[in-house]
Amino acid sequence: MFATLKADWLGNIRGDLLAGLVVALALIPEAIAFSIIAGVDPRVGLYASFCIAVVIAVVGGRPGMISAATGAMALVMVTLVRDHGLQYLLAATLLTGGIQIIAGQLQLGGLMRFVSRSVVTGFVNALAILIFMAQLPELINVTWHVYAMTATGLAIIYLFPLIPVIGRSLPSPLVCIVSMTAVSIAMGLDIRTVGDMGDLPDTLPIFLLPDIPLNLETLWIILPYSIGLAVVGLLESLMTATIVDDLTDTSSDRNRECKGQGIANIVAGFFGGMAGCAMIGQSIINVKSGGRGRLSTFTAGLVLIIMVVFLDEWLRQIPMAALVAVMIMVSIGTFSWVSVKDLTRNPMSSNIVMVVTVAVVVATHNLAIGVFVGVLLASLFFAHKIGRFMVVKNEADTDTSHRQYRVIGQVFFASSEQFIGSFDFKEAVSHVDIDLSQAHFWDLTSVAALDKVVIKFRREGADVTITGMNAATETVVDKFGIHNDPAEVEKLMGGH
Repeated sequence: MFATLKADWLGNIRGDLLAGLVVALALIPEAIAFSIIAGVDPRVGLYASFCIAVVIAVVGGRPGMISAATGAMALVMVTLVRDHGLQYLLAATLLTGGIQIIAGQLQLGGLMRFVSRSVVTGFVNALAILIFMAQLPELINVTWHVYAMTATGLAIIYLFPLIPVIGRSLPSPLVCIVSMTAVSIAMGLDIRTVGDMGDLPDTLPIFLLPDIPLNLETLWIILPYSIGLAVVGLLESLMTATIVDDLTDTSSDRNRECKGQGIANIVAGFFGGMAGCAMIGQSIINVKSGGRGRLSTFTAGLVLIIMVVFLDEWLRQIPMAALVAVMIMVSIGTFSWVSVKDLTRNPMSSNIVMVVTVAVVVATHNLAIGVFVGVLLASLFFAHKIGRFMVVKNEADTDTSHRQYRVIGQVFFASSEQFIGSFDFKEAVSHVDIDLSQAHFWDLTSVAALDKVVIKFRREGADVTITGMNAATETVVDKFGIHNDPAEVEKLMGGH
């Protein structure tokens, strides 16, 4: 355990510290922007980002992943803030954290295995598009200086790493931000800066309890929002963890991440912050800047609060064009370009799932809805594919009055109609043997289909024998099947 802690915190000190600094600079305008989306003071987003990043660094299940206030969560809060105010949002944040801890205790993090690769790819590509689109307001109706600064910033980000020795020792996004800020100050450029985004806090966050009535009415107000926030937060966090796992070739503890996100949100709620979750853009900045351990996440949160409280005069002068360049780099690096090339090679069903996930997320700006639609489509395609693998072979005995049917494959709701349609109920036979030794019955629909087949044959005057059921099939058929229960059969046939 000590070795693991040492590796997580001290295994990459220099890389984690520099990456954390870059992330902190990129977090500030986003936290302010997300606060504005939610309809709250910028301090709420900044305090949340500080609290969540610092706490998740200690209790989270994915070292090197950045969590803070996010746009996906802000969109869920808008109506609550508008109708009931900030205090109810803080209470909803506390309840959100409690729900997420319960989800972790129930081991719901394992549900991510049901999210297909096509959905994850669609999620990533949609997020890359949203990150890029979020930068467009900073590039519309501006002077040529902004375009020049942005282009120069991108050139620094991509060309600086090519410089021998020093290019690998300093994160290029940090070099971009510092150098562009210096140029802007030296030339006295009249361009949009971080200070134009909103007021920065001038004090550290303090512990407080939400000023709301503690009764059932309050609970019913905040519960729907808390459930929505908990689901969106866990979904985005677990999918981000999957992406960071791939980028770093390491594994994460998803159930610990669920509980960690819950604890972080509870702390944020008690210190005047809004609910948050993992951020894929900032996490990718962190990884690409050399961050791998918990120290990078902790540094990002700590440097963030130090800068906005104690170095605000310098911070206000950072040109937004420099941060736009960093975020464009993130969107380019986030997008899975190989998925476009693979459209001609992948199965059509996988392409449809990926494209629909992208389209829904971009159209709704809601990652949860897009992922839900993607998972639903993937499940339908999978059920259809598996259902096609079920066949029923019929073999005539030397005795023409005897017919044997051999069922091969998986019988469930998607293949039950095909199963029923494979039998010839009008054939003049006195005995039918249904061999299930190579089949598996999964659900109530499949058992009902078996009942229907047996009852139809018996109604035509044939004796039916079922053989070869495996233990699992026998259990579900014995429990839910009715073909051997005369009273239930009579009820099913409606007296006919």
